[in-house]
Amino acid sequence: MMKKSLFIPLIVFLGLVAIFATQLVKNSEGDDPTKLESVLVGKTVPEFHLEDLAEPGKVYDQAIFKGEPLLLNVWATWCPTCYAEHQYLNQLAGQGVKIIGLNYKDQRDKAVGWLNDLGNPYLISLFDGNGMLGLDLGVYGAPETFLIDANGVIRYRHVGDVNPRNWSEKLKPMYDQLIEEAKQ
Repeated sequence: MMKKSLFIPLIVFLGLVAIFATQLVKNSEGDDPTKLESVLVGKTVPEFHLEDLAEPGKVYDQAIFKGEPLLLNVWATWCPTCYAEHQYLNQLAGQGVKIIGLNYKDQRDKAVGWLNDLGNPYLISLFDGNGMLGLDLGVYGAPETFLIDANGVIRYRHVGDVNPRNWSEKLKPMYDQLIEEAKQ
């Protein structure tokens, strides 16, 4: 005769399967996995002092985010998705979209070479070699893009690549709205 205690692990396993299945169904019903809420949405960009990627010794702080709406794009050469989105960022910059780059946990020489070879869509390229600004922003990895208003306030966080679909459907309308707000 089998003991009832042998069925306890099976019951626990089936319970966990049910919980995970519920979450999968919930995510497939419209939750956007690229939208990670950020505690910084609605707050100013955290304070920092970072060097320019190509010009060591030239230091920037959070004041670069004031004056006009822009995108802050977190990228790295070790990130294949960053490579995939880079051409599109060049197109956006060519259309007048203001983008600041945050090179995240990377090697400076590789990152400079990347921009020289693939084009540079960034008005300013910040070097975050140790990832501290990324950590302060709550970055999980690259690429991530933040919409920042003319007052330096983070208004939206996009996880994953910026591509024609999510730009036209989500990011561009928000960016255009920030441009309009800045004119008022």
